[in-house]
Amino acid sequence: MTAGLQTSGHRVVVVGSGWHFTSGISHYTYRLTSALAEEYTVGALLMRRLVPKRLYPGRNHAGMEPGISYAPQLDVYDGVDWFWGPSLTRALRYLDCQCPTVLILQWWTGAVLHTYLKLSKHAIRNGAQIILEWHEGQDVGEAALPGARRYVRSLMPRLLSRIDAHVVHSQFDQRAIVSSYSLGDAPVRVIPHGPYEHLVRAARSVADRATTGPMHLLYLGVVRPFKGVEDLVAAFSALDRELACKFRLTVVGETWEGWTAPNRAIADSPHADLITRVDRYVTDAELAAYFARADAVVLPYHRSSSSGPLHIAMSAGLPVVVTAVGGLAEAVQGYPGALVIPPQDPEALKAALRKLLSRRGHRYADLHSWQRTVDGYRAIFDLLAQARQVERDARSSAATLSRPPG
Repeated sequence: MTAGLQTSGHRVVVVGSGWHFTSGISHYTYRLTSALAEEYTVGALLMRRLVPKRLYPGRNHAGMEPGISYAPQLDVYDGVDWFWGPSLTRALRYLDCQCPTVLILQWWTGAVLHTYLKLSKHAIRNGAQIILEWHEGQDVGEAALPGARRYVRSLMPRLLSRIDAHVVHSQFDQRAIVSSYSLGDAPVRVIPHGPYEHLVRAARSVADRATTGPMHLLYLGVVRPFKGVEDLVAAFSALDRELACKFRLTVVGETWEGWTAPNRAIADSPHADLITRVDRYVTDAELAAYFARADAVVLPYHRSSSSGPLHIAMSAGLPVVVTAVGGLAEAVQGYPGALVIPPQDPEALKAALRKLLSRRGHRYADLHSWQRTVDGYRAIFDLLAQARQVERDARSSAATLSRPPG
């Protein structure tokens, strides 16, 4: 048992996405739980089937094994299904056994809202304090559906009334969340996103690649309307042939929401022979291989709160081109390998591709760390513990004053 476990007194349960519908939030939940477990008694309660499978854009890979598992010493419940059934009953029993003093809810989709209402109510009844960690206000595809948007707007105040503290990953997120929701008096703290080094350990150990032959550019992530992949293809297509031949572009990620514009742009590109399109879900092992082969990563998003692929790229030490949207400029602040450009600007993107040639073979130090995340959470835990003690002292004083003399 570590010194932190002996002295902190905090028992933590992290609630987030499991591996059945693997996503960036699945990996974040795994890494946060693992990092906190270095100092606290920690368990993970995972959301399993987030929605009926037929409604999930990535339904074709649902249930695939991720190749990553929680440490055996961590008590993990996997997990709660959208339609509840016995899975919720077991989850409540799990909370009773864990008896957390702090419950950390990962927020990224309205699909978990009804479950979070139930879990938070149960945990509070048993004395837990609740932290809500925001990854975005609501999934952008989900928010485009009027019914889903109204559902979150109508029930979110009930969840927010139970929250003791909020965590966001950037000042941008803080402004966006505060302007969109009424958070009451609960404190809001910025804790930057931790690295994803667990996905690219092989890439980090590879010696610098030779600088002969074409430079390999990588886009990796689901292809959706706001990801801007068509901008990348337009910029690449606008290069003259001599310059284009100095690159190879690989676009990896399955098409969601029927967004086929990037595929059409690739087919019509004068440099289509220099572009590889992998239109499917890739395993973690494949992901690591793509990053190991890459000389640079290009992420031309139109909007984004944060980005898992960006943090993978920085963990691998790669040069990266990223648009100045959401919290991404803050995420790369201090990372010397980043080129930050305006969104939806193929000309700026084309100029950035040229600049990448001078950075080929360079590797950069990632300033992000999970220790910083743990330190940030420690400060919140202590703040909440102090607030709880003040409440107890106030109740004790009130009880003393209410007693009749003698």
